[in-house]
Amino acid sequence: MKAYMYVVRQFGNWSCKVTIAPEVDIDFWQHAERMLLWKTRLPLGIALEAAEHFNEYENRNDQYISQSKQRADQNAGMNKLNSFRKWLDIRLKKWRGGTTKDTGSGSEGGGWKGEQLGKSLEKTLGKQKEYSKGAGAIAGSASRCGNESNQEVSDRLDAAIRKASSGVSGQVEHIQEVLAGEQMRMMPVGQAGQSLSGLGRQVALAADSCERSGQARGVERAPAEALAAAAQQAAAALQGRALLRGEAHALLDGTAPAAAVPAMDKDAALQLASLQGLIQLRSAVSKKASREAGWPRRAKRALRCLRCGSGEEQLHKAPCAACGREACAYCTACLTMGRSRECELLIIGGGAGSSRSSIELPPPQQRLARWGLSHAQSAAAAAALHFTEQPLRDALGGPLATTQNSFLLWAVTGAGKTEMVFPIVESTLLRGGRVLIATPRKDVVLELSPRIRKAFPDCNVVTLYGGSEQKWEQGDITLATTHQLLRFNFAFDLVIIDELDAFPYLNDPQLHYAANKSCAPAGFKILLSATPPAELQQLARRGKLGHARVPVRFHRHPLPVPRLLRTLSVAKMLEKRHLPHRLRAELLCSWQRGAQLFVFVQRISQVERLVLLLKAELGVSQVAGASSQDMERIDKVQRFREGDIRILVTTTILERGVTIPRSDVFILDADGRLFDEASLVQMAGRAGRSSHDPKGRVLFCAKERTRPQIMAIRHIAKMNRIAKTEGYLIKS
Repeated sequence: MKAYMYVVRQFGNWSCKVTIAPEVDIDFWQHAERMLLWKTRLPLGIALEAAEHFNEYENRNDQYISQSKQRADQNAGMNKLNSFRKWLDIRLKKWRGGTTKDTGSGSEGGGWKGEQLGKSLEKTLGKQKEYSKGAGAIAGSASRCGNESNQEVSDRLDAAIRKASSGVSGQVEHIQEVLAGEQMRMMPVGQAGQSLSGLGRQVALAADSCERSGQARGVERAPAEALAAAAQQAAAALQGRALLRGEAHALLDGTAPAAAVPAMDKDAALQLASLQGLIQLRSAVSKKASREAGWPRRAKRALRCLRCGSGEEQLHKAPCAACGREACAYCTACLTMGRSRECELLIIGGGAGSSRSSIELPPPQQRLARWGLSHAQSAAAAAALHFTEQPLRDALGGPLATTQNSFLLWAVTGAGKTEMVFPIVESTLLRGGRVLIATPRKDVVLELSPRIRKAFPDCNVVTLYGGSEQKWEQGDITLATTHQLLRFNFAFDLVIIDELDAFPYLNDPQLHYAANKSCAPAGFKILLSATPPAELQQLARRGKLGHARVPVRFHRHPLPVPRLLRTLSVAKMLEKRHLPHRLRAELLCSWQRGAQLFVFVQRISQVERLVLLLKAELGVSQVAGASSQDMERIDKVQRFREGDIRILVTTTILERGVTIPRSDVFILDADGRLFDEASLVQMAGRAGRSSHDPKGRVLFCAKERTRPQIMAIRHIAKMNRIAKTEGYLIKS
């Protein structure tokens, strides 16, 4: 999209701004000393960059202006504008390939409305009623720039400015004549009182200022109030959000009175909210991104996506029909969430977090007791509560470092991590905060939703994932996939990241950035994992990351330790159409004891072929396969939970989030490259999760013994030793 750029002088200082609804800015700066509007619409990215350059120059220049030189500020200001105009002309030539021909509004060349050929033709406005008339006269005069010579344009602008500021009779008629003329073809206006267009408002305000028409006041007041109410409502709806322009319009369609504003004027409501400091209007891909909080240190002035934090390595430049540029950069990293590009507007709402009240809470032990947690669970939850409720945290006003506002709950598979966070969620809600529970996979979101709603029946729970019907709703508790966090900004007081070591969250800097920016500056994050990444484990050991370890499951039995079984590779089994004798015997042993079997393989292409082989070799029919490419996967998993399927051949897609009361685990090709220590531990964690069958069987079936297998066995055995040392295990 394209936007207008203008400079305004307030309290003796110049500042350059960008607007998507210039009529709103003209009204807003009624008390400004001077205001000049660039007569050509520019691509949003270029306009914001130009404004930034101007303001940086202005800020540096103000440091050297002494009291004695302030009397000559008017000439200095125009010199500054002329210098800036030359810089912008060079920038536009580079953008357009050597020409500055205007692409909008039918005018030729760039320049300030009311300023041409270096003449000091800026508006001299002191009173509110003079401002409205001056703005309209200049806008009308500038409309003829494309049809008149430079000298004629200069004379006309000079006359219009003198007339607007002189206070003589006939000025209102002149304004109305200008607005009713050629300018109407640039910015059409409806009948008085039926449009929120700024030009119509200028006519009404001019007549109202000179007390020419009592009807003008009554007609204009209702639309202006509606726009102001819409701006306030838009700012409230956008709190904690980071949305592209189309997404923001879709959000406002569901709010009132913002929904009552016509689609073409929703931009006016957003612009008014921006001028009031309630929201920020930014270019989605910007060179200023490297200076924002939350990004790693990078080279200054490098292009970066403001939504996902990606740098130039993830940006691609292509011709753009929206802004007319031959090379408009867009982000490929977050393309599935909508195209984020240089000329696309990104609306960043004000932070919705950090609104916690200072009410006195009951003692932690009293609050923990109502959740029925085990001793190990209570100890970990109490440590997390102490971290989030200590008075020092509430006294900190600024943003905290990632490790300062994060707490790691390192709990074994089946330890009941979800139940452990209930007291922390309750604490945040009691203090008036908002809670986010994020997980990398949609399946886990759908599984958590009924459990969270049951635990907190009086709270509004929103679930967000691809295709969610609650996409634009706000709730006390939000359940979301990690990709949905790209649409939030400083929105939550408590952010819980479940399964942080799972794909696609693991090793994805864009999702890590999204999780960090969704947390309020004074909020905190709870990280849940049975197999945290090595760097987090090191930070925890060094005391640089607050953490609590839960080495035992809720039923207080030790974890099943995997056994190594030397077998052929799956490819060889399928080639020979025969199962090795030892593997077949182990499978039949699990079948005969009444267990359901997880059979993990590395390749999707092997799933269905292995299903047929198992049916033939074991002589059973309750065998099925599920993978990420299986359209019936959800139905098969449900049938597996219900016991209709006894053996499920699958990939790592089911290494997490599926609990079967009596189950054994067989991991084939355990020596493959796709199975690292974390994956092996997670797959082994599918066994022994029920108190009725805590000693499930786990077998690593492979041709060779590899380091990940050995490390996974050591990891599980170490957790059992810690649980025994701390007295968490049941004495048998």
